[in-house]
Amino acid sequence: MKTIGLIGGMSWESSIEYYRIINEVVRDQLGGVHSAKSLMYSVDFAEIELLQHQNRWEEATRMMVDAAQRVERGGADFVVICTNTMHKMAADMQKSMGIPLLHIADATADRVRSAGLRTVGLLGTKFTMEQDFYRGRLVEKHGLNVLVPDETEREVVHRVIYDELVVGKILPESREKFARIIAELAARGAEGIILGCTEIGLLVKPEDSPVPLFDTTQIHAEAAVEFALSE
Repeated sequence: MKTIGLIGGMSWESSIEYYRIINEVVRDQLGGVHSAKSLMYSVDFAEIELLQHQNRWEEATRMMVDAAQRVERGGADFVVICTNTMHKMAADMQKSMGIPLLHIADATADRVRSAGLRTVGLLGTKFTMEQDFYRGRLVEKHGLNVLVPDETEREVVHRVIYDELVVGKILPESREKFARIIAELAARGAEGIILGCTEIGLLVKPEDSPVPLFDTTQIHAEAAVEFALSE
C-alpha cells in the first residue's frame, strides 16, 4: 500500500471527510481492521482565504508548494490536495516534487465520462467556476461541456461556501437555494452536476437534484485509495 499525502485544512470540515472516506474504502476493500497509510499537512485556512480574496495567488502558491514539499519529506508516495480551488497551483506544486499529484478534476472527469455524460454543471467557489484552471481542464483535457450558474447565482454559491460551509453551518435555506440553482443548470442541459467544492457535499444530497451529482470529495478520496492500492 502506498502512503497517501494529504494537504488539508481548506477547510478542515472537508478534510475530515477525506480521512473518513479513505479509511472506510480501504477497510471495505481489504477487510478486517485495515486502514490507509497516510499523513496530512493541514494549513491555517484563514491565511489561505485572505490570499485568495486579495488575489495574492503567488503567495498562495508558495504556501502550497511548501506544503507539498513537507508532505513529500514526510514519506508520502503521492499527494492529494483536499480542496478544488487550490488546484489552481497544482502544476507549480507538481514541478516542486518528485512524487505524483493526483488531480481532483481528472478523477472527477473520469467518473463523469464513465457515466456516459458529456454536459455537466459546475458549482464551486467563484475562482473554480470562473477561472480556467479547473473549468478549462475539464473542457480541454477531458472533452466535457461545462455550464456554470449566472453571475448572481455564482455569488450565492460562493457566499454560502465561505460564510457557512467552511465554518460548519449547514442551513436548510441554503440547501433550497442550491437546489434551485441545480434545477436551473439541469434545465439548461446539464446531465449531471459537479460539486466542485469539497464542502458542498455536506449540504447538497442526491435528493436535491434532478440529475446525478458528482461529489468531488468522495470521488477524489476513492481515487486516492485506488492509486494507493495499485501496483
